[in-house]
Amino acid sequence: MQKTKILAFLITIAFAMGCGPDPSQNSNTANTGGNVNSEPDANRGTITIAERPAKIKEMMAARGEQDSAAPTLEIVSPAAGSTINSSTVKVRLKLGGDLKGYMPGMDPQTRMGNHIHVILDNQPYEAYYNLRREFELWNVADGEHTLRVFASRPWHESYKNEGSFQMVRFTVKGGKADASKPTTTSTGNTMADPAAAANANAVPAPPPTDGPRPGIEGKKMQNSAAGQADPSKPLLTFSRPKGEYRDADADAIMVDFWLANAKLVGDGGDYRVRYSINGGEARFIDKWEPIWVSGVPAGRAFITLELVDKNGGLVDNGGYNSTTGYFMVLKPAPQN
Repeated sequence: MQKTKILAFLITIAFAMGCGPDPSQNSNTANTGGNVNSEPDANRGTITIAERPAKIKEMMAARGEQDSAAPTLEIVSPAAGSTINSSTVKVRLKLGGDLKGYMPGMDPQTRMGNHIHVILDNQPYEAYYNLRREFELWNVADGEHTLRVFASRPWHESYKNEGSFQMVRFTVKGGKADASKPTTTSTGNTMADPAAAANANAVPAPPPTDGPRPGIEGKKMQNSAAGQADPSKPLLTFSRPKGEYRDADADAIMVDFWLANAKLVGDGGDYRVRYSINGGEARFIDKWEPIWVSGVPAGRAFITLELVDKNGGLVDNGGYNSTTGYFMVLKPAPQN
């Protein structure tokens, strides 16, 4: 009888241990304050900081003084506080400042060039190349929206001088956006047909009520319910990574952002930028400059970028200071 009780007791203990949580399955949330997204099966890789790629250094050398320019922007439309009675929002910008040869424009062969990053609410940016034409946001839902813009280099590194970044809030009312329309992919820029844009003498077809028109750059927008960002408070604007990174370009991936009304601790301020790739270890950026990360595994990846104080607390501003961006890493299979 005594042996039976002992055996039953041991079986009970073994069952309880087998049903308990497995520590190896815990998500790594060290230093995250619970703000970093994670996916249990994400392939996080071993992330290290890389040097600025040689290809970008060569591009900088070929650009002369452009990278020391200080471009400034003015949002001509939509006007701050305006109400727009259409789901198509036309964006017009005015470029100024100490340009040193800086001018937006796409090279037809390389499909690269200086451009402006245009961000509606907290959606991924779209690249605006030809400031002589309006940039249109299509199918914008009714409600309040925030538009942010800043000047960028061909490899999408932002200019960080005063006046480069601009922001306005506006309202769409009675725009009749169609929520059932498919959203344009966020992996890359969605632009009008470049052949149609190049043929300035072509007679355009009658434009649709809401959508692409020949010669007009633009983006069909997804429905968004972003908060109200205060332009006077610290604000982090996520920029890169975005889109697809193939072969050698996937070896060092740039992380870049725009920072308003805040200084990082390495620049003599009180804030830090916390980032995590694929839900992995939380790391920090303490100087306002881009970094390049290596070791991101092939496949769909995501990065969460947050503005935090010295104690690691998230600095809130309408929900904009914590953003998760998705991108794709495409690397060739290893050779045997």
